[in-house]
Amino acid sequence: MAVAESDLALRDGRTVHLRSVKPDDEAEILQAFWRLSEDARYLRFMRVVREPDRERLRSAIASFPEAGIGIVATTPAADGIDIVGSAIAVLDRERAGCEFAVTVGPDFSGAGLATVLMTSIIDEASRRGLEEMRGYVLAQNKPMLRLAKRLGFDITIEAEDASVRICRMLLRSS
Repeated sequence: MAVAESDLALRDGRTVHLRSVKPDDEAEILQAFWRLSEDARYLRFMRVVREPDRERLRSAIASFPEAGIGIVATTPAADGIDIVGSAIAVLDRERAGCEFAVTVGPDFSGAGLATVLMTSIIDEASRRGLEEMRGYVLAQNKPMLRLAKRLGFDITIEAEDASVRICRMLLRSS
């Protein structure tokens, strides 16, 4: 099941192209990783990540769409495209719920791209009949926590780590 492709205008007037992750996106995803600041990587991965785990990336890409949802936002670039944002949702073992993660490139921060990506991944998870979506967010990641709250996620403190918030949403099938 591929996500429907679409072009969407952001708050600042720029347009991004949303589509499902493709197996040949690996090089562009790696470029997107290197464009993130160390702080942005820390907020996204919840730990210091200096080098991408290429095997894990390949495994994740290969698992879509059967074991999850992968959405990228692209813009035209000199070498073809740039991936400027992504949202993934990895299905749990029971395939009733999923864990999400969102990444937005530095040039698109504050433009509404995270909202577009989150809304798209929520819609796709609902369309697939998933019952719940959850994400683990560092307490210091205030923009993501504000977005999750605005989108209707319940936010609680992780019992085993007070620096982490669990964002949980019950989904309705569409």
